[in-house]
Amino acid sequence: MAENKNRDVAASILPLVGGPENVTSVVHCMTRLRLGLADRSLVQDEALKALPDVMGVVEDETYQIVLGPGKVARVTPEFEALVEEGKAAAPAAPHPPTAEELAAQGAELKAARKAKNATPFKLFLRKIANIFVPLIPALIGCGIVAGINGLLINLEWLPSVTPALAAIASGFMSLIAVFVGYNTAKEFGGTPILGGAVAAIIVYAGVANIEAFGQKLSPGQGGVLGALGAAVLAVYVEKWCRKWVPEAVDVLVTPTITVLVSGLVTIFGLMYVAGEISTGIGTAANWLLDNTGAFAGLVLGGLFLPLVMLGLHQALIPIHTTLIEQQGYTVLLPILAMAGAGQVGCAIAVYKRLKHNASIRKTIKSALPAGFLGVGEPLIYGVSLPLGRPFITACVGGAAGGAFVGLFSMLGDKVGSTAIGPSGWALFPLIDGNHGWGTTAAIYGGGLLVGYAVGFLATYFFGFSKQMLLDLNAPETTTAPKAPDTPEKVPAAV
Repeated sequence: MAENKNRDVAASILPLVGGPENVTSVVHCMTRLRLGLADRSLVQDEALKALPDVMGVVEDETYQIVLGPGKVARVTPEFEALVEEGKAAAPAAPHPPTAEELAAQGAELKAARKAKNATPFKLFLRKIANIFVPLIPALIGCGIVAGINGLLINLEWLPSVTPALAAIASGFMSLIAVFVGYNTAKEFGGTPILGGAVAAIIVYAGVANIEAFGQKLSPGQGGVLGALGAAVLAVYVEKWCRKWVPEAVDVLVTPTITVLVSGLVTIFGLMYVAGEISTGIGTAANWLLDNTGAFAGLVLGGLFLPLVMLGLHQALIPIHTTLIEQQGYTVLLPILAMAGAGQVGCAIAVYKRLKHNASIRKTIKSALPAGFLGVGEPLIYGVSLPLGRPFITACVGGAAGGAFVGLFSMLGDKVGSTAIGPSGWALFPLIDGNHGWGTTAAIYGGGLLVGYAVGFLATYFFGFSKQMLLDLNAPETTTAPKAPDTPEKVPAAV
């Protein structure tokens, strides 16, 4: 029955995005079905938003349909199958498109894509996100196993099992550089396995016998940043070889030169440089929270939602991963997660203030459970952002929660997450710190409560003008405010 339900959801979405022939690519992340479309004008946005299983839509480089964690992973295979079946059954086109028709279609697509979403910097950040996002499920799974293992060790339970759990939790992290290298080469247009091969040098135990810059190298030195740099270099070396190496010997020469040149540069340059940068990131993050924790938390928690609206949050992904690799957890994510708490408090205040707007209240009631679990898109695009001022007061709530968590960091109680992706209540199984899970979870939970409370109060008292309240509470108001036509990309979990 579950499979039929997921297929029904996929079947309800497909005609509203223009049918099988309009779908050029299908992928998914933690919460969204991401589609490449041949003709954006064929999509029926409002009908899609009205589907019970659709939490919202986001237009970016791909067309993104928010289905929520868990569901999207089950619906996507069914959707792909329907697209393939539809294309196989589709009749042949009566005639190939003319050059004029193709030019007109291309002009429409180009005009529909906003220039701000195609700047070189944002395109680069999207590539970085595409490298690390596929790693998130493994980070989450291994992080939770690590948390369970830590709990069992502290309670002195099942001592014969904990070494096995430690191996399960640590195996992926010990080789994460290889996966980063593979994904990097794939994303930058090279041969993925060559990127993985060069990145594997970083975690190879034998590098401990090599000296560079007057000191012995250590396995893992440079981490994910070194792997990323090594794989990018491998891509450029490979492309140069493909251009100049004769085809008759390409299969032998190109891989050899790519691995040799990139490997030597990695060993005698990138590992040291990336290692220094990684160490600097860890030192800077700890110094920032140890010395300016409350202020740093206020700024990070308050500005995170605007950052994701600009697409700049993607630059934090390799930083989170580096901190997890170095310290076992990232101290930044719990602070940034407070933005979601401010959003929840804001939504509850909107619900209270708009007593006569049944449509908005219905949207909030359906979206709040996901909001508590860290999925913020429905509340952002269905409530706070379209209303305007409540989006700002939600940021105020996030700033207050971030300041609370940052203050405890100054006092010596660090709060971190062993994985990236979840937030809200869903982050509790991944919480870790320097004073035990109980203390760490209590601080994180206190931050959420502060974010809820301040987001609620700021929105209740300052989120609406008198005219807004009159307009939105009018008895004839039956529709929720619409989100902007092309909102910026928001993370899977806010």
